[in-house]
Amino acid sequence: MQNHLFNTYKRWDLTFEKAFDSTIIANGQPYLDLMSGIGTVNLGHNHQGVTDAIQEQLQKGMHGSNLFHYELQQQAADKLASLSGLDYVFFANSGAEANEAAIKLARKATGKHEIITCEQSFHGRTYGGMAATGQEKVRLGFGPNLPGFSYVPFNDVEAMKAKITEDTAAIMIEIVQGEGGVHEGITEYLQAIERMAKDVGALLIIDEIQTGNGRVGAAFAYQQIPLSPDIVTTAKGVANGFPVGAMIGKKELADSFSYGSHGSTFGGNPLAMAAVNATLNEMNDHLFESVKEKGDLTLSLLKKRLGQNDAVKEIRGKGLMIGIELDIKSSDVVLELQKKNILALQAGEYVVRLLPPLTIDSTMLEEGIQTVIQTIQELSA
Repeated sequence: MQNHLFNTYKRWDLTFEKAFDSTIIANGQPYLDLMSGIGTVNLGHNHQGVTDAIQEQLQKGMHGSNLFHYELQQQAADKLASLSGLDYVFFANSGAEANEAAIKLARKATGKHEIITCEQSFHGRTYGGMAATGQEKVRLGFGPNLPGFSYVPFNDVEAMKAKITEDTAAIMIEIVQGEGGVHEGITEYLQAIERMAKDVGALLIIDEIQTGNGRVGAAFAYQQIPLSPDIVTTAKGVANGFPVGAMIGKKELADSFSYGSHGSTFGGNPLAMAAVNATLNEMNDHLFESVKEKGDLTLSLLKKRLGQNDAVKEIRGKGLMIGIELDIKSSDVVLELQKKNILALQAGEYVVRLLPPLTIDSTMLEEGIQTVIQTIQELSA
């Protein structure tokens, strides 16, 4: 039978059948999910509250267009504003679209167009998101890049100081680079670039597509520094796997995104907003503390058992966003783990990335991590 799909994904030899909690059934077998849909299914698969909310709205209608007022949309915006400390929200369908909105808003609000991002960053695959991404492999083959973007090394204050000017519209940054290998921003560096941005009238955009919605043990990672961004983008876990993106901004930017300046046909539709509201209802201090505890447990186990392994270069992470940098191919580890019914991710050629559901049972998590440890030891022997 002919496959009519473009071959844009390096798919595993697994066919998804169904999922629940921290388990995915594929090829008739249960797999422990340590990837949560690449950091999207934060509350676990088939979370009852999210499923019920979607089904309830489904009976009322999926879509009417943004020419209508939606109570669920306003409720979701209220929750994101409350959780973030910012003021206004634009809903899209993905993280890339949220970042596109952020780029457009920053340029329009400042009247400038130069945007600085970091090497090894990842901000999406649309033209704006691709141009903002500090990985050349993402941009190759697509013709001239969108102009106005430049890249500096992550965690390098002097490099940022040398690049930022009065013509800079925004600095766009991740608190933890996920796709780039799970690298965490140093507090002093992040605080320094916030000051630099303010000094030249540039906006600070924080990309929380992967780190937001509890992933690192807070509603947003910048709150743990803390920072005061002008714009925050989020997606992935904001609707527990339902395709939603959001750009959140300060009230001073509202006039720059007035009627007719930007839009989305499907962004913010009521079915999506039902999923967002049900997911955000679970964002609380109890969940955040649980994530911190599970993250500490994971890092402790990994460092204790793998810290002396010559094949392990570094173990790093924040909350339940963990990277294990190796001198063996991460793809070999991921495929070997699948033979043991464990699902994990790569973050580049040599980093194994773990993004389990935030609600994963601690015993299941520990058992899964022990299998990860065992597998790395076997492959590096």
